[in-house]
Amino acid sequence: MTPRRKRMLVVGLILLGVSIAAFFALTAFQKNLLYFFTPTQVAAGEAPKGYPFRVGGLVVPGTVQREPNTLAVRFSVTDGAATIPVTYTGILPDLFREGQGIISIGKMNAQGIFEASEVLAKHDENYMPPEVADSLKQGGKMPTTYKDYQR
Repeated sequence: MTPRRKRMLVVGLILLGVSIAAFFALTAFQKNLLYFFTPTQVAAGEAPKGYPFRVGGLVVPGTVQREPNTLAVRFSVTDGAATIPVTYTGILPDLFREGQGIISIGKMNAQGIFEASEVLAKHDENYMPPEVADSLKQGGKMPTTYKDYQR
C-alpha cells in the first residue's frame, strides 16, 4: 500500500469516527430536550407521545384534590382556552396553590392525563414564566391578581 493510500484510509477512518460521535451526541441531545406546550396545544394533540415535555398555565381553582395518607395530588391547568388534568406524586412547592402559575414536567398517559414528574411554581407575586404568560395572553385570560382569575 502506498503512503498516499494509507493517508486516505486514516483520513477516512477519522471522518467516520467523527461522524459516529456526532450522531450519538445529537441523538442524546434530542432525547434530553424538554419542549414547552400550552394546555391548548396539549388538548389539540400537538404534544409528543411517550416523551417528557413541559406544560404550563394556571392551576384551576377548585380542582386540587389530595389523596389521603399519600403524596398524590390531582389538579387541572389552564391557559384560558383549554384545561388539562394533571396528576403528581411528591412534595409540591411551597408556593403551589389554586390560581398560581406553574410549569410541570412529565408525560401524557393513555387516558389523556398529564403525569407530572416535577412541578415548578413561580417564586414571587410579580414573576410568571414567559411561556405561561404568552399562552395566557393568547387565550385572553391573563390575570393580574388571583382575584382577577376568579371572575
